[in-house]
Amino acid sequence: MKIYLKIWRQKDASSKGQMVNYTMDGIEGDMSFLEMLDVLNEELISKGEEPIEFDHDCREGICGTCSLQINGRPHGPDTMITACQLHMRSFKDGDTITIEPFRAKAFPVIKDLIVDRSAFDRIQQAGGYISVNTSGNTVDANAIPIEKENADDSFYAATCIGCGACVAACKNASAMLFTSAKVSQFALLPQGRVEATDRVMNMVRQMDIEGFGNCTNTGACEVECPKGISLENIARMNREYLSASVKG
Repeated sequence: MKIYLKIWRQKDASSKGQMVNYTMDGIEGDMSFLEMLDVLNEELISKGEEPIEFDHDCREGICGTCSLQINGRPHGPDTMITACQLHMRSFKDGDTITIEPFRAKAFPVIKDLIVDRSAFDRIQQAGGYISVNTSGNTVDANAIPIEKENADDSFYAATCIGCGACVAACKNASAMLFTSAKVSQFALLPQGRVEATDRVMNMVRQMDIEGFGNCTNTGACEVECPKGISLENIARMNREYLSASVKG
């Protein structure tokens, strides 16, 4: 295939960026999207030009670092996949593909297609853990009875990989889906109830401090989430927050 690329190039966080056009020939449909970018970078390096910076790690849809806005959609045109799982067979010969970093005030661009998503880390650090000392006193997992529905919902919430697609998809750049998933995975389990009040209050407070917007209630976050995190988690977090607020 012959494809035309429009890629966001930005020297650093303080520089003004712009779209730059590239043309590529001989692209195979079995190539992954990131492999295509690797080939482009090899061509740029051979010409003595600066390669395009983009995040990647596992390339298996696990880590979430390959966050790219592709033709206006987080992770590209396919659903329930990350950018590293997207293949060039999803495009046609002669297509023009626009590639940008995730756009959000709380995700400042570092360089080219790389954004700083450490805001997610700080939300997690604000309460996304259970302070239980298990050193030398481990307990079998089946020692505490947990309803299967709760266990399943907790597991599904925990599959969130923190890629930020929910933020990029939301016109308000809201982090409600991410934060609610991290709240839910503990709120649904008895081990997480001990700190439930502090957890939801602290994580929501940190989310607001980071500059994420309000929930739009449009559901774009769930649609674009590569792990299919449900909007039900946002409703659960709202209930948890209301309960915690009443408790004071």
